Amino acid sequence: MNAPHTISSTDIYDVIIVGAGPVGLATAIGLRKRGINNLLVIDQTRAFRQVGQTVDLLPNGLKAIKYLDPQAYEEVKKNGNKFSSSKHSNDGETAGATQATKPQVSTEWVQKNLQGQRISSFSLRYDDWLRDYGEGRLSINWYELQTTLRQQLPEDLVKPNHRCINVVEEPEMGCIRVDYVSDTTVKANPYAHWMDSQKNEEIETQNLMVDSQQSETKFLRAKLVVAADGINSTVRKVIYKDSPYSAFAKPEYSGFVAIICSQIVEIPTEIQTELKEKFFENSPIVTISHDRTFNHSTRKPNPRMILFSRNGQVGYLIHLAVPLESLQEKFGSSLIDLTIQELEEAGYPNVLKQLVSISPPDNMKHRLYYIHRATISEAIQLPRTAVDKCSSYPVDIQPAWSAGRVILVGDAAHGMPPFMAQGANQGLEDALVVATLIANIAKNNNWDDKQAIAQAFEKYEYLRRPFMVRVQQATLKQTLSNSQKEQQEYSQQIYSRNLDQIIEALSSGQFLLSV
Repeated sequence: MNAPHTISSTDIYDVIIVGAGPVGLATAIGLRKRGINNLLVIDQTRAFRQVGQTVDLLPNGLKAIKYLDPQAYEEVKKNGNKFSSSKHSNDGETAGATQATKPQVSTEWVQKNLQGQRISSFSLRYDDWLRDYGEGRLSINWYELQTTLRQQLPEDLVKPNHRCINVVEEPEMGCIRVDYVSDTTVKANPYAHWMDSQKNEEIETQNLMVDSQQSETKFLRAKLVVAADGINSTVRKVIYKDSPYSAFAKPEYSGFVAIICSQIVEIPTEIQTELKEKFFENSPIVTISHDRTFNHSTRKPNPRMILFSRNGQVGYLIHLAVPLESLQEKFGSSLIDLTIQELEEAGYPNVLKQLVSISPPDNMKHRLYYIHRATISEAIQLPRTAVDKCSSYPVDIQPAWSAGRVILVGDAAHGMPPFMAQGANQGLEDALVVATLIANIAKNNNWDDKQAIAQAFEKYEYLRRPFMVRVQQATLKQTLSNSQKEQQEYSQQIYSRNLDQIIEALSSGQFLLSV
C-alpha cells in the first residue's frame, strides 16, 4: 500500500470496533453511554442478514448488558423469549387439542443417563433464574440480538461491507490505521459453520473467488481499536504475526465436533414410543450422557446427545470427541456411520443408534469446535546440565489480548465451544470491562498516553484471564462430568457475579482477581 496521505486529527476516530456482532455492538453501546461518540463499528458482512442460531443469555450476560446500557437491556428483554409452556408443543399433540387434554410440558431441561434415569436438571423459567441468581435467563435469535443492539446506535455509526485486512500502528500520528476492503464477495469463515457436502463446496468456491479478486484497499484511523471479529479474527492474526504468540494466531481445534440432524420425519412407532417413554417424557428437550466420565476402553470423553422434539418431529445434536483427521470428507452417510460407531463404542442403547441410522443423509451436518485458550501449558525442554535429572518443565503461556492500541474481546480473545452457553455471555462481560476502561482513558484525556493505555489493557487481562481459564475448563469438563455438585458450584460462581465489584475495581485502580 502507498504511503497514506496527510489528514487532520479531526479525521481520527477515538475508537474503531472491528466486528458488528453482539459483543462489538454492545461495546459501542457502552462507550456511547459513557460519552464517547466519536467511534465507528465496521463489519465484513455486505448486509445484515438473518443468520445465526439461538443465543441463551444467562444472568451474567444480561447483567453486563444492563450495566452497559439499561435501555438496551430493556429492549433485549422485550425481544427475547422467556420460557413459557404455552409456546412449546408436545410431541404427538395436535394443534386442535384442548389445554385440558394436553399433558403439561416440562419447564426443565433434564439430563438422563443411557438407561433413561434422571441425573440432573435445570429450570428453563426466567423467574426461577431471577430468584436464584438475581437475573433471569432468556433465549434470542442471534440476528434478533444483533438487530436489537444495532438499533440502539445511530445508523451511520455501523458500517457493513468493510472487511478489515490489516491494522498498522502509526506512532507519529498517535493512532492505528485500519485497512479495509469492500468486497462483492465476502470470504467464508471455515471456523464457524455447520458443514455439509454442499456447504463445504460453497465455502471453498467463495474463498477461491475472494482470493483471486482485486479490491481497492481503503483505510480509517483511530486512537484505539477493539477487535470483536470472532474466532477467526483477522486482527488477532495481524498483531500475533511477528510476535512471540504467532503460533496462537489461528484457532485450535478443541477436540470436539457437533453432529446434528435437524429432523427425522418417518420414525417407526416402536422407536417413537421408546424415545418418548424412556427419554422425553413430557419434555421437548433432553440431554443423554454416560454415567462415566470416560470410555474405559479408550480413555476418551464419552459422547453427549441432545434429543429435541419440534412439532412432532424428532432431531438430535451429538457432541463427539474425535481426532480432526477422522472427520475428513465425512458427510451424509459416512457421517452417520462415524456417529453410530462412536455411540456403539460408548455403549449407547440400540434405540438411539437406530435413530441415527434412519437419519436422512441430506439432513446431516457437522461443526468443528475451535478454541483460543486463555492459558496454554507447554513443556519447555532444558539441557540436563541446567536442571539436575530433569529435561523439561511445565510453563504456562498466556497469549496477549492486546498490542499497543489494539485490544481483543470475545471470541477473538478466548473463543471456545458453546457447551455451557458462555461464549456470548463472557463476550458481553468483556464489552463491559473494556468500555469502562476506555471511558476512564477518555475521562483522564489519556488518548496519547501509551503507558496509561497499556496499564488499562493490562488490567483487562489481569481481571478477565483467570476467570476465563475457569470458564474454559468448566466448558470442556462439563461435557465429561455429571457431578451435580460441580454444576451447582459452577452456576453460583458464574451467574451470581457481583458486577458492582468489577466496576468499582476498574474505576478505583484496584486489581481484584476474586471477582
